[in-house]
Amino acid sequence: MEKTVTEAINYRRSTRVYLDTPLDSKKVKQCLYNASLAPTSSNLQLWEFYHITNNDTLRELTKACFNQNAAKTAQQLVVIVTRKDLWRKRAKSNITFLEKIYSKTDLDSRWLKRKKMAMNYYRKIIPTIYTDFLGILGWFKYLTFQIVGLFRPIYRQTRASDMRIVAHKSAALAAENFMLSMSAIGYDTCPMEGSDTLKVRQILGLPRGAEINMVIGCGIRNEERGIYGPRFRVPFEDVYFEVK
Repeated sequence: MEKTVTEAINYRRSTRVYLDTPLDSKKVKQCLYNASLAPTSSNLQLWEFYHITNNDTLRELTKACFNQNAAKTAQQLVVIVTRKDLWRKRAKSNITFLEKIYSKTDLDSRWLKRKKMAMNYYRKIIPTIYTDFLGILGWFKYLTFQIVGLFRPIYRQTRASDMRIVAHKSAALAAENFMLSMSAIGYDTCPMEGSDTLKVRQILGLPRGAEINMVIGCGIRNEERGIYGPRFRVPFEDVYFEVK
């Protein structure tokens, strides 16, 4: 029986040592499908998920992850990849989808307005935000928007570095969906930032525009050695602020 959301969150721990127990790849794939349903900036879905089950590739990636236990004892690995370079393709996919759902000719004024707004967003606003040339356009847009922002609220994250952050935030949301889905079925995970990301890209044959968000070890926890201690969180009162 699958855990509830709250049960899955409480059960999830970063597991550094796994049992030598095989995982059902189909179940892991379903958890990755759940990852693809995560919220994402502008619905661009600038991510890819690499599910590694091949033993040779697992060994190579383990070396790229500095032979840490969370990779070395993992039965499978998942690599979350950001693809900011695919924004044109993803925007086009959104436009195609919108054209399909708004294909009726008898749309009332409310739906026509919504269609126009959505189309303008992907045809004009997204290119304005994402188009760049050697970082120069990004800085020009940034300075322009800062000036406009003196007079009214405006989107200010327009530099290439800003858009990288946006892509990685969305990918991290997907990664959390994946890890909680794994937790819900009794599978364990460990998100690892400690890796040679260039080596990981080379092992997976990724293009230059791809960036590694995180590598996630997957398996069944070793109850005695897999969890490195009791869970610690700073007091909730230190991080919770109600704005009335």
